[in-house]
Amino acid sequence: MSVEDREEFLAGLHVGVLGVDDPRGGGGPLLVPLWYDYQPGGLVTVQTGRNALKAGLIRGAGRFSLCVQNESAPYRYVSVEGPVVAVEDPVPAADREALAHRYLDADTASAYLEANHEQLADDILIRMRPQRWRTADFAAFAAAFG
Repeated sequence: MSVEDREEFLAGLHVGVLGVDDPRGGGGPLLVPLWYDYQPGGLVTVQTGRNALKAGLIRGAGRFSLCVQNESAPYRYVSVEGPVVAVEDPVPAADREALAHRYLDADTASAYLEANHEQLADDILIRMRPQRWRTADFAAFAAAFG
């Protein structure tokens, strides 16, 4: 994908899969689906519980990966990896609301924020600067067989 295409794809609405090194003896990374935000040319932003396993592992590693994909043909994906450049504790209210409204319609987002107010108060915001990009767009490949 071109730089413009990969940034536009990452900025699209997807559930991301966050990956971070998990040195606790199992030998593999921790992989978890989550909501995220990204604007072309900017930082990847994720929200998680202050005391969540992924928060601790990200603090220890100082970096994480995020992968997003189309789950129907033609398949495409973007994977980014990079250093954490900021942790905001607590999550600014505007960021918390923007993330809910990114994934949910207005009424559902408002209800979600109200129903989860106490839990969300324990969240932190983690910002990552994409440093390494991996992408694939199988549309051209699929066209060769279409």
